[in-house]
Amino acid sequence: MTSTVSAMQTSSSPMRLVVTGAGGRMGKALIRAIAENPETVLSGAIVREGSPLIGQDAGEIAGCGKNGVLISADPLPVFAEAQGVLDFTTPASTLTYAALAAQARIVHVIGTTGCSEDDEEKIRAAARHATIIKSGNMSLGVNLLSALVEQAARALSPSAFDIEIFEMHHKHKVDAPSGTALLLGEAAADGRGITLKDHSVRVRDGHTGAREDGTIGFASLRGGSVVGDHSVIFAGLSERITLSHQAQDRSVFAQGAVAAALWGHGKKPGLYSMRDVLGL
Repeated sequence: MTSTVSAMQTSSSPMRLVVTGAGGRMGKALIRAIAENPETVLSGAIVREGSPLIGQDAGEIAGCGKNGVLISADPLPVFAEAQGVLDFTTPASTLTYAALAAQARIVHVIGTTGCSEDDEEKIRAAARHATIIKSGNMSLGVNLLSALVEQAARALSPSAFDIEIFEMHHKHKVDAPSGTALLLGEAAADGRGITLKDHSVRVRDGHTGAREDGTIGFASLRGGSVVGDHSVIFAGLSERITLSHQAQDRSVFAQGAVAAALWGHGKKPGLYSMRDVLGL
């Protein structure tokens, strides 16, 4: 994936990237991914106000050795010197970073999940000035799965096949369904020419009655240290088709985010997805 993006790079110097939420599990994975890619360099690392990590070396915190980048809680000067920002934080923080990225006119890669429709509208507004690449999942495998789900949903009649989406994540995840599950649900809805908003079933409890034809169901499990398991089940009367993906390490998301930033470098402002990055 990186080699494909490499051919698109026009600058001989590494792309300067900022990581927000630098002290979290995903933030540390992003810092390591940047360090491992010769086409990128960490130029800033942001954490929340009051974090005990402020002033510490970002590379050392991420476990990849000192790199001289001190962790900060002030994004303004950091964004001003950067060419892109990798953001896997919270919806409220992402909106702040989107506005700053728009002002700085830099690439903003968003892996944050749990955004409301109002949040999405504000992100679309910021994309008039910033190159924003947003996805519920940054991995190559999941985005390929999304394309396959759309094709399958288009081919399989809703009167003959029901669609159920199963996802499981670690016990610390705070939103459900996951952004990846919703991404897959949107793909299934697109394949059937319907809107997910009007056809999804998020909760089943008690006497629910028979399943309504044409709906897309979701089931969310949380526990342990599961990075991310997703399955899309097409259930027919006498057969069942399951398309699935298991993430075994956060590095796949981090590597995808770095690839997205490199792809977006030099692109016109706009709102893009990982399908755009991967040519899917």
